[in-house]
Amino acid sequence: MPSAPEPAPLPRPSLTARRKAETQLEIARTAAALFAERGAAVTADEIARTSGVALRTFYRYFRTKEEAVVPLLAGGVREWVDDLAASPAGPDAPPACEALERAARRALTPADAPAAESLDLTRGLLRAMPGDPALRAVWHRVHHDAEEALVPVLERLTGAGPLEVRLAAAAANTAMRVAVEQWAAGDEPPDGPRGPAALVARSMRALTAGMPELTGAHGRSGTRGRGGKTSGRTARGRRGDGPAGTGKPGR
Repeated sequence: MPSAPEPAPLPRPSLTARRKAETQLEIARTAAALFAERGAAVTADEIARTSGVALRTFYRYFRTKEEAVVPLLAGGVREWVDDLAASPAGPDAPPACEALERAARRALTPADAPAAESLDLTRGLLRAMPGDPALRAVWHRVHHDAEEALVPVLERLTGAGPLEVRLAAAAANTAMRVAVEQWAAGDEPPDGPRGPAALVARSMRALTAGMPELTGAHGRSGTRGRGGKTSGRTARGRRGDGPAGTGKPGR
């Protein structure tokens, strides 16, 4: 696969845009805490008052009370996709599955107290969602948008066809979503062997294991001999070896 051009760095947002994003995130964190505490009974007026903004300002940023949590939920997802987008591509680059797992682990490993708090707020939101279909719809919409954002990134990293890229994006996004949901259902801390970062690594490996576009096996499927036939030495290993990468002997 020819070396793909590196993505151009995005321009830094203006000061006004950064302040607006900070205000929206602060409202989102307040809304998440209120939803976790009171569920669907929370009102937009209550979120606005607790956040210290006028109701008019609240509706300038968000159409509904449920949409107020989007900046919190989308922040980690955006970090994951942006981190992945910075990964190198080309024949000498690591397989896309490794870049995916590495970026997902970083996104779900709290680097500081605010990051750990964001994960705890997300946990509270997920626990409130069974009683609030509109809140759950926001969660799924955030992940749908993440899947769409993954498509051009994985296209650059893998060079695969449209169907394969969409399947890879769906698998990777599902791994991220399920890992966070599974962690949120329990009481494990946000770091450690049973935290969301460890769960996303397991989920990612399980869902992408059969995708050669992500593992890099599609470019190393075997040595071509005469007539285009593939020799016995394939991506699954030499004759008598077990599955590639396991180091186990064959039967």
